Amino acid sequence: MAREKYQTLTEQMFYILICLNHESCGVDIMKKVEELTNGRVIIGPGTLYSLLDNFVKEKIIIETKIENRKKSYVITKLGTEMLEKEYERLNTLKKDYESLVKGGGSNEGCN
Repeated sequence: MAREKYQTLTEQMFYILICLNHESCGVDIMKKVEELTNGRVIIGPGTLYSLLDNFVKEKIIIETKIENRKKSYVITKLGTEMLEKEYERLNTLKKDYESLVKGGGSNEGCN
């Protein structure tokens, strides 16, 4: 099942799903991710189309239209739930970091 396979998302997966909150084709996704991350995350076509194919098979996204060889996609309810779950997981990591490192928490027991 998709939830088990995608317990955590890679950065590429996370940004692809963010982009698919609005219908987009592959080329647009690559551009949006690069712009959104100021070039920190770049998704190559091989990685992108492999992930898109897997996401479609798992019903995380759906194909919305095909014009010549250009396919467009949008996130499904399942995909949105997965994206939200990952967002919450990342927030928890951030809070834990801030609590222990920034907040001056004790490192006892972590030798």
